[in-house]
Amino acid sequence: MTVQDDIREAELIELFQLERPNNRSRSGTDAILSINGYQIPFELKSTTKLSVTTVRDFGLDHIKKWQGKHWLFGFYSERGKILNYCLYGSPKAMAPWILEKQSYIQSDYQLAKLAPERLTLSVLYKIVGQKEVYTLQDAQKLHKRQYTISEYLSKMDLASGYSPERMLSILQDRCQYLIERGSTLNNPHIPASYFNGWEKITQNYAQHLRELVAEALQDNA
Repeated sequence: MTVQDDIREAELIELFQLERPNNRSRSGTDAILSINGYQIPFELKSTTKLSVTTVRDFGLDHIKKWQGKHWLFGFYSERGKILNYCLYGSPKAMAPWILEKQSYIQSDYQLAKLAPERLTLSVLYKIVGQKEVYTLQDAQKLHKRQYTISEYLSKMDLASGYSPERMLSILQDRCQYLIERGSTLNNPHIPASYFNGWEKITQNYAQHLRELVAEALQDNA
């Protein structure tokens, strides 16, 4: 997040009387709204355009993170100094966009699950050479920094390293990682047309948001 994005996010939190989560980096939640005994998790986005950018390398992790989450969008002037209006997106309102992106990448992730199972020892030998015992360096050269050193050590099934079968398992993990990495979307936008008909929040920000959230919770009751 850029400094300017962070400033705008802080402004939204203050304007709407939201709270920062204690474990923000771990929870993936930008802010929390306390209402009617509920702790409502929010995703905050700001933009100087009519569309909204989301995240780099959008994948299944983001879909899991965003399902059931409430959204707050701040639309700023071209230079990002003046807040023009805000929009609230309930989980129901955001579901079609999230499902559309999930559908787009789903087949690639299915391939990432199925393709590694097709790898064989003969494929392993072509890639890393044939050995009776593979070393830690061999494994790290193959899967690089995708395991921690403790994970590399825990996967050793021989006193001095890895059997061909275990090395094949590491190769399969590498294959899955590469396909999943290539399956992500680069910063998918929420187009301006998606927000057609949404109610703009331009005053009484905190109260207005709570009214909209209460309606959304009632609809799901």
